[in-house]
Amino acid sequence: MENICLPKEFVEIINGTQQDKYNLQRFLGAQSNCYQQALQEIQGGQKRSHWIWFIFPQLAILGHSRNAKYYGISGYDEAEAYLNHPILGERLRVITKALLTHTDMDVVDIFGEIDAMKVCSCMTLFDAVSPDDVFQKVLDGFYKGQYDLKTLNYM
Repeated sequence: MENICLPKEFVEIINGTQQDKYNLQRFLGAQSNCYQQALQEIQGGQKRSHWIWFIFPQLAILGHSRNAKYYGISGYDEAEAYLNHPILGERLRVITKALLTHTDMDVVDIFGEIDAMKVCSCMTLFDAVSPDDVFQKVLDGFYKGQYDLKTLNYM
C-alpha cells in the first residue's frame, strides 16, 4: 500500500492526540446520534426534531436556553476551528447545501420562526469566517441577503 498524505489535524483526531481547545467534541458527541436524521429532515424540507443547537450553531451570547449556551460558539476563533474541523466543517457544509435545494420555500416553513432566526445567525457567523463559502448563498436565498445584525455586532 502506498503512503497516503493526510492533514495533520485529521491524523490527530484519528489518533486522539488533537488538543481540543474549544471542546468541539461536544458537537461530535451530540451529532453522533442524530446528524443523519437532521440531514434527512433538511433534505425533506422540514425540521421535525430537536437538534438546531449543535447542527447549526450560533454565538453563545445569543442563546437563552441551556442547550443554546452549551453549544454556542464563543467567537470568531472557535467558529474558524469548527469550520476547519474535518468532520464538523464538512457536515455543516453538507447540510447547508441540502438546505439550499429548498430556496423555493420559506425558511420559517422549514424550521419554524425561532429556529429560522438561529439559522440566520449561524450562516452570518460562518460567512464572516469563510466568506467565499456556501453560507452567503443561504443568506441570499432565504433571508434576502440580510445578515443577523446581533451576530455581527457581537463579533
